[in-house]
Amino acid sequence: MAGTALTLAGFATPAIAAERQVYVAMGDSFSAGSVVLPQSDLLTCARSAINYAGLLAREIEVDELRDVTCGAATTSHFSNPQKGIISGTNPPQYDALSADTTLVTVGIGGNDVGLVGLATSCVNLLPVGTSCKAANTAGGVDKYATRIDAFAATYGTVIEQIRQRAPQAKIVMVGYPTGIKGGGCWPLVPVLPQDADYIQANIDRLNARMAEQSAAHGASYVDIRTPSIGHDACQPIGVKWIEGLIPSVVNNSFAPLHPNAAGLAAVVPSIRKVL
Repeated sequence: MAGTALTLAGFATPAIAAERQVYVAMGDSFSAGSVVLPQSDLLTCARSAINYAGLLAREIEVDELRDVTCGAATTSHFSNPQKGIISGTNPPQYDALSADTTLVTVGIGGNDVGLVGLATSCVNLLPVGTSCKAANTAGGVDKYATRIDAFAATYGTVIEQIRQRAPQAKIVMVGYPTGIKGGGCWPLVPVLPQDADYIQANIDRLNARMAEQSAAHGASYVDIRTPSIGHDACQPIGVKWIEGLIPSVVNNSFAPLHPNAAGLAAVVPSIRKVL
């Protein structure tokens, strides 16, 4: 009879067991929510308890969250242990994956290509001076564009490595947000207009390569750049999702040039759209 449980020797048994949901979050400080309070792991990875993985896990009610995101992580730390920021060691992030993993989110690449280093190198306390764009494109060769394009295939390798370890998992690659508006906002964020555009162009380039590799290797890509337009580091407190060189405690952020609490929460709806 429809809707009636099968019976065997007088014991009722469900016809189909519900699948256990195991979510593994991998990535760098933009995923970890570095120094956004409360912290679940301050000394090793500066990992926030309210990063997008933690918030998403609660919203979709997974059975288990394995959050191995870590500040300063590169793709090399997927295969190798990472020395803690202050103390301890974060195991290789791939180690969190298993055959029962059902969802994996990955936010990585910025440290591999040096995007935060680029932004800090572009700081110019005077409205005139040496342009970091000019320095990095001297001789007609764009150092950062070349570096990003060379790194792109690593995204494909990461996706395939995850699939080998977690063949049933949905793999979601999470892009980087808009960091600064067109032309910048010197002196609020003290970089020259052309350098502000250069920084954002390289963030966009890395996102584009991530999206291309995601499509080529059967993973989903989440665009964070578009919904974060108008919430960049140039915006006022309460509007910005990315902090400038001097983070705002009011926004629950202590890490320069990184997402604040609102920026982490804003990632969740975009991920849910692809789930």
